[in-house]
Amino acid sequence: MLKDTVIAKCAPTMAGLKTANLFGYPCCDKEELYHCVREINLILVPCRLRLMILRYDGQRALLYLFRPAYLRRDLTNPLAAEILSQLGYPVGSDSRCIAELRNRLSQNDEFPHEIGLFLGYPPVDVYGFIVNKAQCAKCVGTWKVYGNVEEAEKKFRMYKKCTRCYQYSYARHNSFEKMVVAVS
Repeated sequence: MLKDTVIAKCAPTMAGLKTANLFGYPCCDKEELYHCVREINLILVPCRLRLMILRYDGQRALLYLFRPAYLRRDLTNPLAAEILSQLGYPVGSDSRCIAELRNRLSQNDEFPHEIGLFLGYPPVDVYGFIVNKAQCAKCVGTWKVYGNVEEAEKKFRMYKKCTRCYQYSYARHNSFEKMVVAVS
């Protein structure tokens, strides 16, 4: 069930700790997938969250849960904007940047390196990942760290704890609606 997967893969975003999460979801029925996403968005959108399909190949969907306000903030970071601009993204419009990301994902099986900017990763780490071709990271957790290791490790622990708490609470109460946190 899609709600179970959202809880397992996106707890930090649901809790307002992270900008976004990206996850694969097996699904052979496109109409059912779109129906489920619309149904979940009825719960998420009033809480300033959004679930969207970035790619679908007939067997598997790539889904993106994000907080639009957080994404807008992240993409206006000067280093993030510079990276995206150099890569040909329409900087200044988060919705057009997402559309460009979606286009790039549909044209290639590999993830574009700048995808970390859409997930709330520190721009310095995304830049380091691109420049170092994913080599020589100082540490690896939710992402490869090229900047502040201490801060990144703190976030990694927080994300893991949040996910455990969400899964435990969801298993106990089985209420997706209660798991969504509205954050301004």
